Amino acid sequence: MLARVRSAAVLGIDAYLVDVETDIANGLPTFATVGLPQGAVKEGRERVYAAIANTGYTFPLKRITVNLAPADVRKEGSGFDLPIAVGILAATEQITGERLARVVVLGELGLEGAIRPVRGALPVALAARAAGAEALVLPKDNLAEAGVVSGLRVLGAAALSELADFLDGRVELQPAEVDVSRLFAERARDEVDFAEVKGQPHAKRALEVAAAGAHNVLLVGPPGSGKTMLARRLPTVLPQMSLEEALETTKIHSVAGVLPFGESLVARRPFRAPHHTISDAGLIGGGSYPRPGEVSLAHGGVLFLDELPEFRKNVLEVLRQPLEDGVVTIARAAMSLTYPARFMLAAAMNPCPCGWFGDAQHNCSCGPVGVQRYLARVSGPLLDRIDLHLEVPTVAYQALAERGGGEPSAAIRERVDRARLIQRERFAKRPGIHANAHMAPRDIRAHCRVSDGADGLLRTAIMRLGLSARGYHRVLKIARTIADLDGSAALQPKHVSEAIQYRSLDRRGV
Repeated sequence: MLARVRSAAVLGIDAYLVDVETDIANGLPTFATVGLPQGAVKEGRERVYAAIANTGYTFPLKRITVNLAPADVRKEGSGFDLPIAVGILAATEQITGERLARVVVLGELGLEGAIRPVRGALPVALAARAAGAEALVLPKDNLAEAGVVSGLRVLGAAALSELADFLDGRVELQPAEVDVSRLFAERARDEVDFAEVKGQPHAKRALEVAAAGAHNVLLVGPPGSGKTMLARRLPTVLPQMSLEEALETTKIHSVAGVLPFGESLVARRPFRAPHHTISDAGLIGGGSYPRPGEVSLAHGGVLFLDELPEFRKNVLEVLRQPLEDGVVTIARAAMSLTYPARFMLAAAMNPCPCGWFGDAQHNCSCGPVGVQRYLARVSGPLLDRIDLHLEVPTVAYQALAERGGGEPSAAIRERVDRARLIQRERFAKRPGIHANAHMAPRDIRAHCRVSDGADGLLRTAIMRLGLSARGYHRVLKIARTIADLDGSAALQPKHVSEAIQYRSLDRRGV
């Protein structure tokens, strides 16, 4: 007796279909699962046995062999419980298998037969649609997530008995009903706003420039100057996510297991703020069976690293590849996975260990050597990859006492959207480039031509600051973004001079 059930597994952030073949033969009672099953897949046979017995069906005391094809790819997770149980019931003719050929089945089983949610429902739905499946059957808690995929019937089941009745044609399962446009409208409302920030006009302007060109930014200032408050409001001025961006970001969150069950889509730009004690695997991704790290969870949004020098040096150095390439490649002996990691880095740090270097109202007790040693915790190559170095001074009392609010995020976002539109048109024929921060050297040569007056200013600044080639390119990218905000085709002296101001650590000689 042989039964075949289609299921799926996740590899990286994408899914592929798996044929769950169940063979039941006479012989001593055994239950063998082959096809490179790992961990939870192997343990699934105990859950399957209990679920079938407690649901009122008969578990066959024969030789059971379950093959997960393709057999040369590792399978992980508890999502194979449900297709294995259905395969056993179909092979023993306790249910009919007419509908099995047209559906993909995925889910974890409880011992009482309940179907529990699993990771990766969205990539599985996309894979099922690409394979031409008629329907996807999965736990009810995953309905909202998988239901955003159009062109595929997504059905939810709460228990093994309910799914068995559906396969026998006695009942119909609840389909997913997700209004994507309504989801985007609900997520458009931000909980924080730039209008709440008192003072700091220079910092607000710098963050507007950063958002307009997708530039990385480092905020340097004393404690209480508002660095974290400013950074947390950066996503509120970024352009709204497109459906394609939202789907890719949701896939990452689903695979990592951080998407709340019942939530359909990550329709708001992510803001991730890991603690400085995080490991390199936690930040970049990895593990024995690799999972996305914080840099991938921040894909399409902002990664905020507060107290940057407190992060371990080896952790900070692994940021180089995603900052440069927008992806993370994790290589293991058995596999190599690539995760998207196109994020904006927003980092914050004090100017010295005590935090008061350069502050007019407090005395710094660190001394020049202590300040230099503290700043040196962040390597030069990493600083080169951060476009804007921004000084955030203490807020004056007059600014704190003002009754009126500042400019709201919505007004800033309008200017950012106009600048991003210019950039999308500029890079329409350059796949993979969506903003000025992503320009390659040839794009800089083509789009960052400076006027005669600006050329002399840039030459003087480079000679005095000793900018590296990467630092020089950063200045040109920032100037290009400032010109886009200004609606200017050429880089004027005022655009270049403002861009140079945003390299404060270069002026210190760090």
